[in-house]
Amino acid sequence: MKDKTLLGEITTQIERGIATITFSHPAHNSLPGRLLAELKTAIETAGQNDEVRVIILRSGGDRTFCAGASFDELMAIQDETTGKTFFLGFANVINAIRKCPKFVLGRVQGKAIGGGVGLASATDYCVATKFAAVKLSELAIGIGPFVVGPAVARKVGQSAFQQLAINATALQSAEWAREKGLYAAVFDDAAAMDEHLEELAQKLAKSSPEAMRELKRISWEGTENWDELLDTRAAISGELVLSDFTRNAIAAFKNK
Repeated sequence: MKDKTLLGEITTQIERGIATITFSHPAHNSLPGRLLAELKTAIETAGQNDEVRVIILRSGGDRTFCAGASFDELMAIQDETTGKTFFLGFANVINAIRKCPKFVLGRVQGKAIGGGVGLASATDYCVATKFAAVKLSELAIGIGPFVVGPAVARKVGQSAFQQLAINATALQSAEWAREKGLYAAVFDDAAAMDEHLEELAQKLAKSSPEAMRELKRISWEGTENWDELLDTRAAISGELVLSDFTRNAIAAFKNK
């Protein structure tokens, strides 16, 4: 049987100044370490490309946006160093979006779980369909949303982040996420969402790159320590993932 960590892909399409980066994986667009590394590189490359004025981050398919970490890869972790390295994958993607000199627009067509909420939160402007419920499920498997926490709290506020982090088995609706500031707008279907996103992206592609770069920079003021912060958070997760509680919880989830 093919190694699931080798499945999935990252693609980039550039048209009229808009770079559309798509990640996909057959397991509900979960993200193994390989895809996280490729996604980081894709964001950095688009950010450095003078032909690109704005970036759209999206996932494949019409159902789940992102199910978060790859459970198969989590189960394979045998030591703290490997564990930290895996969680640094999400940290590196979040930091790549943060440091990117171009605006990154998020497109969320379906449920966002765990790391998926982190990716959506890290984007500069995010839209969704009414099917894009959110859940931070990490505590339910004995970890906690340590790496994605700063991005989520920055977007929705500390109180709403705590609600998500503590009530780890409950999905919150897309409308809840819009009210908290995660989504700028929620649409009835993907077609309406894409129409709005395309219109906005085209406007941004014609805007001043210098002005957008400065606006992006000041919008992220106060996060300059995130390289170190997320590194520390990844180490916490890398240690906890080795616990018997987490291994049993993941195994039970996979056997449902």
